Amino acid sequence: MTGGAPPVRVGIIGASGLAGGDLIRLVVQHPRLRLTFLGGSSSVGRRPSELHPGLRQDLGVSVEAVPDDPDALAERCDVVFLSTPAPASAELAARLADRVPCVIDLSGAFRIRTPALHDRWYPKVSRSPELAERFVYGVPELIGERLAGAPLISLPGCYATAITLGLAPLVLGLGLELRTVVVDGKSGSSGGGLQLRTPDLHPFRSGAIAPYAPTGHRHAAEVGDFLERAEPGRIASLSMSAYGVSHVRGLLTSSYVFTDGDTPDARTLHRAYLRFYKGHRFVRVRRHTETLIPVPDPQAVLGSNYCDIAVEHDPDGDRIVVLAALDNLVKGAAGQAVQALNIRFGLPEEEGLTMQPVMPA
Repeated sequence: MTGGAPPVRVGIIGASGLAGGDLIRLVVQHPRLRLTFLGGSSSVGRRPSELHPGLRQDLGVSVEAVPDDPDALAERCDVVFLSTPAPASAELAARLADRVPCVIDLSGAFRIRTPALHDRWYPKVSRSPELAERFVYGVPELIGERLAGAPLISLPGCYATAITLGLAPLVLGLGLELRTVVVDGKSGSSGGGLQLRTPDLHPFRSGAIAPYAPTGHRHAAEVGDFLERAEPGRIASLSMSAYGVSHVRGLLTSSYVFTDGDTPDARTLHRAYLRFYKGHRFVRVRRHTETLIPVPDPQAVLGSNYCDIAVEHDPDGDRIVVLAALDNLVKGAAGQAVQALNIRFGLPEEEGLTMQPVMPA
């Protein structure tokens, strides 16, 4: 795409949600994108500033009902983001595929390819297996070349993004056989969206460490499914425990990895991670003690599209510890979606995403 090319016309369905709000924020400040459609069901007729108080300028669009005729949407949009619950995304994607040039889904509707695994973790999400196979799993740092020109892109979940980026250098770079991976994940309340649930009320959430999924999480299944397809047989067991903490934004995953064979030492591991992510500006490989506060820490990435990663070797437990932190609404959702859009339409990958983290938050 040349400098004189027309802007990419963007539609967002699910504009009233938290990820939808961050999508609006990133799209309107992007120099090569133009917001042409906002869709929703419960907020038709409302302006973005009513739904997201931080968006004060007149954006020239209000939330509309999604047209029944997908061709009407295709006339207005080059790409449509689906920031909708998984059942709605599955239905919308089936209608928009082959009509809109590009559909980027932020839900879990198409993340897990293996049908039986999908049915286990998303039992209420009915989808066509043929359509699911057409979606590209959109981790830009790992499969960027497949995103170029892709008509259907499924964005990883926020936890899955952190875990996958954390484990990829071991599996895809060093080619290690991982006997056991145990993930401890902690995320802020924005990870649950805007659904009103009693455990998310302030008196219960403030100051809490809530084990809401102590024995399993669908994002772990998603990671296992992706890495098994990318490099079969490298991970024998991957499980996860997830906790809610009193942050609003941000998450941290701690992956405890036990290998079959000799475990590389700390120096070898750090160098392997630096080599693997060389040239990928949104993954920052850190040393745990390199800053005033120990990193990775979600505070150090808030508001940005960065994922901070540190890898350690624990000789006492003969294990590898991989820490990954990101802003779940940016690198874990809207920012990664715009990053995938940039690659898809031949724009510089970092365009519109160069904002630095906000700290303290």
